[in-house]
Amino acid sequence: MPEIKITKREIDKLKNPLKGQVFYRDKNLKGFGVYVGKTSKTYFVEKWMGGKAIRTTIGKHGPLNPVKARKKAEELLGKMSVGENPNLEKKNQVFNKVILKGAFEDFLKTRKTLKERTIYDYRRTMDGPFKSWQTKRITEISKLMVAEKHTKLGKEIGHAQANQSMRVLRAIFSFAMGKYEDGKGQQLIMANPVRVISETKAWFKVNRRESIIKEKDLSRWYQAVAGLKNNKKSSIAESVRDYLLLLLFTGLRREEAARLKWEDINFEEKILTVSDTKNHKPLILPLTDFLLHLFRKRSKDVKGDYVFPGKGVKGHIVEPGKQIKNVIEESGVQFTIHDLRRTFSTIAESLDIHPYSLKRLVNHKSGMGGDVTQGYVIHEIERLRKLMQKITNRILKLARGKSAGEVIPFPQKKSF
Repeated sequence: MPEIKITKREIDKLKNPLKGQVFYRDKNLKGFGVYVGKTSKTYFVEKWMGGKAIRTTIGKHGPLNPVKARKKAEELLGKMSVGENPNLEKKNQVFNKVILKGAFEDFLKTRKTLKERTIYDYRRTMDGPFKSWQTKRITEISKLMVAEKHTKLGKEIGHAQANQSMRVLRAIFSFAMGKYEDGKGQQLIMANPVRVISETKAWFKVNRRESIIKEKDLSRWYQAVAGLKNNKKSSIAESVRDYLLLLLFTGLRREEAARLKWEDINFEEKILTVSDTKNHKPLILPLTDFLLHLFRKRSKDVKGDYVFPGKGVKGHIVEPGKQIKNVIEESGVQFTIHDLRRTFSTIAESLDIHPYSLKRLVNHKSGMGGDVTQGYVIHEIERLRKLMQKITNRILKLARGKSAGEVIPFPQKKSF
């Protein structure tokens, strides 16, 4: 490594190489130097520590003059002589400044399999319950802060939402514990502060929502849904109608049904395939006569890739709140979209559908550790078709009061 007297005149005379870097040592101060790249010249110090050369940059020539660079070099070399590694200090300073928002964005980058809806819900949590915390350093968020925030959220947004918000925060901190290290390679965060809620048994007790459309209400609900018609105010009413009926007759999750494309419907084999599912396990469902009737009718009227197209950026139907409100007002039956999935499962259970078969139909994972017996059950499509038809017949009988299996055109009813 060539030696020069580091002065402004000498550094200005150094030519930038076409590629790589050229290092120059100072003749007067051992360990002080400057390296020249294609476009810049940078001051540095270097010293042997623990059997290896430790080099750290001071700053670029131009914004920093040689006099100030030399003074900083003397300071750094003095610290290095007593065992202080400036690179570790820099690393500590960087990670000690990690804020919650930054950790959250890093978290999302590593979670490649998160669903669109999940990411949307996570962002709502960050922009809502934790909006005031986004600029806080993650090392500042303590157990006490978490406990107090949880209690406050319980009063402001309800127990269920408060619990869910804390689960999101817990996931971010679990990620941060594995991601960020200090200058010595130690975890930046040694303990997840959200654990305090479990340690103090402070999670709010929330009864799991078990609402369904009751059998006595199914006819009124069905008639209201079947009455949805396109008009000047709404051009998607009939799409919503078919979307809601598909959910009831299959137990699909809202996003699974909304994202269906025509390529997912095999009319010849009479099957429906959902590749992008919540548990990442493809779902193949046999189509009953009722569902075939529904899809064939839609295929004549619908253009584009999606079975249920929408006007938004996603291209498919999203959250048909207005039409659902119309159905509720017309039928007098309160319901949510997920109630339709629960209604399908409840009707299937009432028909003594075997639990393994029902899990297969609604694409549920087994419990922790899995169920060995289930692995030996062969779920042939044709056998499942009989079960699906059995469930469909029951729903039709409750909804229409007609003979089992009969496919009846949608009744003429006033438009909303």
